[in-house]
Amino acid sequence: MRKLLPLLAVPAFVLGGCGVIGGKPQTPDEFQVARNAPLVIPPDYTLTPPVAGTVALTPQDAQQQAVDALFGGPAPRSQSELNLLEKAGRDRALVGARSTASDPDTRVVDKGPTTMAILNAPESDGQVASAQVPQ
Repeated sequence: MRKLLPLLAVPAFVLGGCGVIGGKPQTPDEFQVARNAPLVIPPDYTLTPPVAGTVALTPQDAQQQAVDALFGGPAPRSQSELNLLEKAGRDRALVGARSTASDPDTRVVDKGPTTMAILNAPESDGQVASAQVPQ
């Protein structure tokens, strides 16, 4: 064991000393690579201050304006799309339908016994998943 210690310690000291003796490493200067852009005075947008006595935007109005600015507002629907929506019964849809669709007690679509067996299969720690499907 005592003979093994110098065999491991000497190369470690030699390699570690290379960093100390070598001095400061030469790194490229990032200011010599690219020139900085000149400073520019921003344009004057001639913003007018709010007028006293006018109604300020509510948070909902501001949010709607932001959504319209990002996505362009509601897109016009074609006549065929409007007919399809009317036949699908968009006026009869429940208000909270999207919230109840993820509820496990809600059966939105008849998934069939095979899909329900796979969805209700117990969790396993194994790498291979398996489910007992009734025949």
